Amino acid sequence: MNHLKEIIDYGVIGLLVLMSFVSVWLTIERWLFFRSVDLSRYKTKEELEVDLTNNISIIATIASSAPYIGLLGTVFGIMLTFYTMGQQGIVETKAIMTGLALALKATAMGLLVAIPATWFYNYLVRKVEVSVALWEARYAS
Repeated sequence: MNHLKEIIDYGVIGLLVLMSFVSVWLTIERWLFFRSVDLSRYKTKEELEVDLTNNISIIATIASSAPYIGLLGTVFGIMLTFYTMGQQGIVETKAIMTGLALALKATAMGLLVAIPATWFYNYLVRKVEVSVALWEARYAS
């Protein structure tokens, strides 16, 4: 049972760390792209929007799914705590609270990934809106 707890712990936390890394990496990539984009080379608004919004949906997906992945880890942790209590006959408050507290770390980690990813997504969407508006003001016929 200890191996299952470690697999769930490291699997959920590992996935959330990976999602956080991807979110930051894609945000930096998009930010660098926005800094170097030449609006004059786009003939249509649609071409511009396609290039500007590339990979932004991945950040939104991370922002919306990270809390659920954290919650899944918490549910597994609570289930393991109750299973261990049932198997070992533990009724010590200390053991129960320690197990539940450790289970909740997955939810906290999910929120730590989701909140910045939501900020990144909103920031990038605003950059897209501004760039498209500038293109329309300057180059639209």
